[in-house]
Amino acid sequence: MSRVRVHNFSISLDGFGTGDVQTAEAPFGHAGSRLHEWFFPTRTFQGMAESQGDLGGSTGVDDAFARNWATGIGAEIMGRNKFGPQRGPWENDEWKGWWGDDPPFHTPVYVLTHHPRASIEMQSGTTFHFIDATPAKALEVAREGAGGLDVRIGGGPSTIRQFLHDDLIDYMHVVVVPIVLARGERLWDGLEGLEQRFDVESVSSPSGVTHLTFARR
Repeated sequence: MSRVRVHNFSISLDGFGTGDVQTAEAPFGHAGSRLHEWFFPTRTFQGMAESQGDLGGSTGVDDAFARNWATGIGAEIMGRNKFGPQRGPWENDEWKGWWGDDPPFHTPVYVLTHHPRASIEMQSGTTFHFIDATPAKALEVAREGAGGLDVRIGGGPSTIRQFLHDDLIDYMHVVVVPIVLARGERLWDGLEGLEQRFDVESVSSPSGVTHLTFARR
């Protein structure tokens, strides 16, 4: 069976995976870009940026982890707050996410929401599907769309936390960033003893972050 994976998910020292007060202009709230400064210089990120092509970027330890993000992935599941800042019934069907006309996913993406809407087909193979489903049911649907490849759980923190709570994640890469946010949405709440299910390894980077990997035992 295909695996369920998390990649490149950044949290602060105090465990927050996003800041407070998300808006269209601030996808990570008051955290701004601070959780992801380690990622931007990597060749993986530079290759995602249309203006950069695949010509630049660092190839050190951060990129060694970052570039595993897409390998073998056939679908993504994300929470509604990763797709956009709207809450409740959809008031603006023109919103197509923060990524422009050519999002980086290039697979089906299943957005968890209590307010389903018509699917949105984007460029390069990305199609957003909006589903109201439990983690287990969402995973069943995403596996059908993944064509035998792995399914990535893209976030945000509450979505990953729900999949961890239901013991549905096989591999997880978490990046601990040396900042303190003090508010926002935490990853680890309610997951006491989580480490007992996984083999955990850590690698420190010259950028100051620590890469943690959790592989199901």
